[in-house]
Amino acid sequence: MSSNELNSTEFARYLEQTGNVTKPWLLAQLRLMKLKEQRSQLSLEEYEQRVTDIHQDVMNLGEWWVGIEDEVF
Repeated sequence: MSSNELNSTEFARYLEQTGNVTKPWLLAQLRLMKLKEQRSQLSLEEYEQRVTDIHQDVMNLGEWWVGIEDEVF
C-alpha cells in the first residue's frame, strides 16, 4: 500500500464523516478494501467466495446512476 492510499479503517471514517455510509457502491468499495487487507489470511476458496459475493451485490444495484451521473460521480 502506498503512503497516499487509504486503508479500510480510514476509508470507513471518511465515509462516516462525509455522510456516505448509506451509499451501497461505496460500501462495496470498503468491503473490497477490507478483503484486500485480509487476503493473506484467507484460503483461495474463501477469497473467491467473498469476491463473488461483493460482485453480486454490486450487480444487484443495477444502473442506479442513470440520470444522476453529475451528482454521484
